[in-house]
Amino acid sequence: MSLPGPPKGESRSAQHEGTPVSGELLLDARVVSKHFGGLKAVSEVSLQVRRGEIVSIIGPNGAGKTTFFNLLTGQLAPTHGEVVFLGQTINLLAPHRRAQMGMGRTFQIAKPLIALNALENVMIGSFLHDAPMGRARDKAFAVLERVGMAHLASRRAGDLTLSERRRLEVARALALQPQIVLLDEVMAGLNQAEVGREIELLKSLHAEGLTFLIIEHNLKVVRAFSDRVVVLDRGLRIAEGTADKILTDPAVIEAYLGQGHTGTSGASGASGASGGNGGNGGNGGNGGNGGNGGNGAQAAAAAKETRA
Repeated sequence: MSLPGPPKGESRSAQHEGTPVSGELLLDARVVSKHFGGLKAVSEVSLQVRRGEIVSIIGPNGAGKTTFFNLLTGQLAPTHGEVVFLGQTINLLAPHRRAQMGMGRTFQIAKPLIALNALENVMIGSFLHDAPMGRARDKAFAVLERVGMAHLASRRAGDLTLSERRRLEVARALALQPQIVLLDEVMAGLNQAEVGREIELLKSLHAEGLTFLIIEHNLKVVRAFSDRVVVLDRGLRIAEGTADKILTDPAVIEAYLGQGHTGTSGASGASGASGGNGGNGGNGGNGGNGGNGGNGAQAAAAAKETRA
């Protein structure tokens, strides 16, 4: 299968300090906000993604990352601000219209059509641009081959393992023939070997010209392939830059570990995170998010590696 590549003669500039960016501007979120009554889930967040970039969005649980994705892909409409894709304002476009324009997406919880097989799941995306049944089937099979799942084409989606379902999500997004793919924690729940295979797949797709915007909690993964990292905390964008710069930023460390940890070393910071912030899941509105302590430990450990 062929993927959209960077335009000829692309130039590199330093729009973000210390962070080279390349290619034409694909996605431009301009001071975007989303309010649910008095709750400001996303507050005046701006972000640009250029063709050929891999941009990661990180932040503690409840930071507004998935809500922001939903604003970009049309599951939610912004309260304020503007989302521009390929030069066109898309605030009022439905998700399927954004997909037709070239925006692919995976979801935090993989929900394939479990009664259909893997090939049929991917064919649904292929129908967006290839209506004839035979052509859609051929395109879908080519996508499965590209992601290493051709041997599972006839297997029911309900019988796939978690890692296979995660990869099927990527295949379904690729079947849309996207200009950009938004990945929402596509590696969540995978073991170390599976994460390594997903990183290699994403790197190879990126080398073929695909652009990615990624939400990821594993900060070592973020360091492995991100051109640029954007940090959200309580709906606000608090930092942006290279992974190495971000993981030593005092504001970022404080967002993950809490106040009083900005000068903490990686080892002691991880201890403080697991002992101090692990209870955040009990806070009102954050039920089930007790993993914040783990996120803090990752941040501290990653920062320690960066300093080393």
